[in-house]
Amino acid sequence: MNSERANPLDVVRSLLFYVVFYPGTIVMVTACFVGSLFGEEPLRRAVRGWGLFHRWCARWLLGIRLVIEGELPNEGVLVAIKHESFYEAIDLPAQMQRPAPFPKAELAEIPGWGWALRRYGAVVVERGEGAKALRTMVSSARGLAAQGRPLAIFPEGTRVKTGERPPLQSGFAGLYKLLGLPVVPVAVDSGRLYHRRWKKPGTITLRVGERIAPGLPRDEVEARVHAAINALNI
Repeated sequence: MNSERANPLDVVRSLLFYVVFYPGTIVMVTACFVGSLFGEEPLRRAVRGWGLFHRWCARWLLGIRLVIEGELPNEGVLVAIKHESFYEAIDLPAQMQRPAPFPKAELAEIPGWGWALRRYGAVVVERGEGAKALRTMVSSARGLAAQGRPLAIFPEGTRVKTGERPPLQSGFAGLYKLLGLPVVPVAVDSGRLYHRRWKKPGTITLRVGERIAPGLPRDEVEARVHAAINALNI
């Protein structure tokens, strides 16, 4: 199936979305930088505003409606989310109060942006840096969780096409064990609609799975998380 095929109306909707969302994003990013000068709370409000702005553009310009099945957490737990498109990543601040993401180290090295990212509060992922990097990530994650902030991670490691079910990255089990936090798995089916280029109208579902207690064996927690985040891949 070629999911990138689009009819003329999809193309028009997508172009309108790009014309509105990306210039608006420049304004919102500027607001994030300005807000960061006045403390963490103004910065977090600006980030949440960007997520809500994106959701509005998707709903009214693309015709993409979001349905959340279940209750997303607003506390210091590990939230494991399926990653099929940029939709769920951009929408993340609108889904939960002050979520702490796990961005790649490359993003944290962008001048200005990296400073704002760290000020907002994020667990920077240093891939390939070994045990020292893992200890740093765990320390940062513990501090953010202690503030009551949900730790939002994409355990499969990267975006995947709808229907694909790659194994979880090995780092997920390490974080789960060392943090000792419950896991809330979230399934997403955004890849059907929110394509890289021409997006399609419809409904994106986020399905919140059953909370998984800390302290389970690696095989068990990985199997339960993997099944839960892929619950919409039928």
